[in-house]
Amino acid sequence: MDSFRIEYIIIIIVCLIIAVAVVRSKKKDFKLEANKLIMLLGGKDNVIDYEFNKSRFIVNLKDVSKANKEGIQRMGAQGIVEIDNQLKIILGQSAKQIKKYISELK
Repeated sequence: MDSFRIEYIIIIIVCLIIAVAVVRSKKKDFKLEANKLIMLLGGKDNVIDYEFNKSRFIVNLKDVSKANKEGIQRMGAQGIVEIDNQLKIILGQSAKQIKKYISELK
């Protein structure tokens, strides 16, 4: 009977480990996402200033041609609007987390 209980305990522990691994794999690394976004915008030196407005990231660039808009779209942006040297990037719910890390980078 004791070995039967030990088997159940082991099964429960394994299930918990798998559940934790699945949850961790689903989390985005927003620090990495922020670094990648800055690189796709042409690097830190290409960014003049920026602001966040709810789900949008509005960035003024020295040279908008250095920005990789397709890469930003692949990264998960829901839309990009270009006006002169400004990009308005719709990031959705991840905007708040990315804002924190971009502020640390600049």
